[in-house]
Amino acid sequence: MNTEQAQQQVQLLTIDDDHAGQRIDNFLLTTLKGVPKSMIYRIVRKGEVRVNKKRIKPEYKLQMDDIVRVPPVRVAERDERKAPSAGLHRVSQLKDRIVYEDKFLIVLNKPAGIAVHGGSGVDYGVIEALRVLYPEQKFLELVHRLDKDTSGVLLIAKKRSALKHMHDQLRFKKMQKDYQALVRGAWQSHEKVIKAPLLKITLKSGERIVRVNKEGKPSETRFKILQRYDGCTLVQASPVTGRTHQIRVHCQYAGHPIACDDKYSEQKFDDSMRVLGLNRLFLHAAQLKFIHPDTDEYMTVQAPLDENLQQLLTKLKRV
Repeated sequence: MNTEQAQQQVQLLTIDDDHAGQRIDNFLLTTLKGVPKSMIYRIVRKGEVRVNKKRIKPEYKLQMDDIVRVPPVRVAERDERKAPSAGLHRVSQLKDRIVYEDKFLIVLNKPAGIAVHGGSGVDYGVIEALRVLYPEQKFLELVHRLDKDTSGVLLIAKKRSALKHMHDQLRFKKMQKDYQALVRGAWQSHEKVIKAPLLKITLKSGERIVRVNKEGKPSETRFKILQRYDGCTLVQASPVTGRTHQIRVHCQYAGHPIACDDKYSEQKFDDSMRVLGLNRLFLHAAQLKFIHPDTDEYMTVQAPLDENLQQLLTKLKRV
C-alpha cells in the first residue's frame, strides 16, 4: 500500500481516559498532523467527522469510549512521509519483542525510543510498524499508550470487539499496570499512595509538560519499594488513573524523580547514572493484569527489564 492509498482509509478511533473532555476540533488537530485548521473545520461542518455515528459541532467535548469517525484526508505534506519498511531493523525487531499473541491480542515488550504512533514530527510508531509486519491483518489498534522513552508491556487489539472489551476494563479500572522505576534518593516506606491532580501545560517554547495543579485532573499512583540502593530506590509504580506522564510527575512531586527523565529529573542525579551507563529513562512497564476479551480468563503478562537496565542495577550498591 502506498502512502496516498493509506490516507484514503476511514479511521474509527475510540476515545480513552486521556482524551475525554477534549474538544473535537483540538483532538483532530493533533490526530491529523499537517492538516490545516480550515480543512478540519470544513470536514466537521460537512458531517464527514462523526461521533457515535452522529454529526457534531467543533466545540463538542469528547466523552470516554466515544467512537470518532475520521475521514480520509489528502494533504501534500502528509504524502511526503514514508511508510516504514518491513525490512528496517527497528521495525523487524518488534516481531522479536512479542511476548504473547492470539487471535484477539498482541502483547509487545516495547523498546524505549520508539513512539507508539506517528505524529509530532515522528513518521511512524509501533502501530504503523505492526501494520507493515501484519499486512493481512485488517484491524490493529492500540489498547493504551506508553511514552516514547518508556519500555515494556503494550497491548494491541486485533479485533474491534477486543478493543472495546479492553477499553471497558480501563474505564472501570479492572486492568492493573505495574511499572518499575529507578528514582533518586531513599523512597520513604510510608509513601504508598500519591494523589495529586495533574494539568497539561504548554511552555513558551512550545514544549508540552505536566504539572501538579489543583485545576488538573484527579490522579492516583500506588508505590511499593522493590530494592534500596545507595543514592536511589527501585520502586514499583501502579497507576490507578491513566494521565499523561503520571508516574514521572508523581515521582518528581514526591521528591524522587526518575533517572534520566529529560523533562522532570535532576541533572546531578542523571549525570551519576549516565556515568554508570544509563542512556535512557528508567521507567519500564513490567506487568499487566487483565481479563482476556474472549475467554474471560484473568491473565498476567510480563516484560523483563531490558539488558541495559539490568546491567545498571548490578553496578549499584544495595543497602
